Amino acid sequence: MGRWRPPAEGSTALITREGHARLKAELDDLWRVKRPEVVKALAAAAAEGDRSENAEYTYRKKQLGEIDRRVRYLSKRIPALRVIEESPSDPEAVFFGAHVEVEHVTSGECHRYRIVGPDETDAKLGWISIDSPLARAMLKKRVDDEFEAVLPAGPQRFAIVDVTYAG
Repeated sequence: MGRWRPPAEGSTALITREGHARLKAELDDLWRVKRPEVVKALAAAAAEGDRSENAEYTYRKKQLGEIDRRVRYLSKRIPALRVIEESPSDPEAVFFGAHVEVEHVTSGECHRYRIVGPDETDAKLGWISIDSPLARAMLKKRVDDEFEAVLPAGPQRFAIVDVTYAG
């Protein structure tokens, strides 16, 4: 079996200024700090002799491959990203970068989300990708608008409670 992998689905190339800075810092850390450490440890493990039974060598080789894969991805992705800094012309509607509070119509549960680029999502913070079904369904909606999103659990109805943009 070869190493070929099918190409990943294309994702929206939008990102916030903070997300862009985090990706650049990650790339810099991987390239200048972590990779040299792993290369040094790999060389030390290789010097121990028989590589076929050397667990440290095998582990470091795999770790180096993971770092190189991430560095390649970030090196291509960062220049392709478009940093969105300005608020939209209509701050009452849901667009990229919005902090949106939605209410599930049936259960009455409220959740707060921030619509961000696919490279900066964080479920713990409530940051969802602009490519997600929920974000796609709420785009251009305003406070008190209802919408339906097709989620893994099936179609769900929501209402927009609040829309804000951090300054």
